[in-house]
Amino acid sequence: MAKLVPIDYRKLIKIFELKGFRISRQKGDHIAMTKAEIKRPLIIKTSPKKVSVTHIRTNMTTAQMSRQQYFEFVEKVK
Repeated sequence: MAKLVPIDYRKLIKIFELKGFRISRQKGDHIAMTKAEIKRPLIIKTSPKKVSVTHIRTNMTTAQMSRQQYFEFVEKVK
């Protein structure tokens, strides 16, 4: 399986939108994304532009997204 690497925050937003999340608010350099079935919002930092692997992995866990599904969405967003 491919290796997780830092990606641009705009691409990460598109990936989570494919999973059904929507941007609910933005405050400063933080974007919150929500989905009805998920109690906790995803928080994506816009600064720096590349989101770290740790941050991506944490959001994947919150979104209940597998690595396989993540890489499928990465291919769709390219």
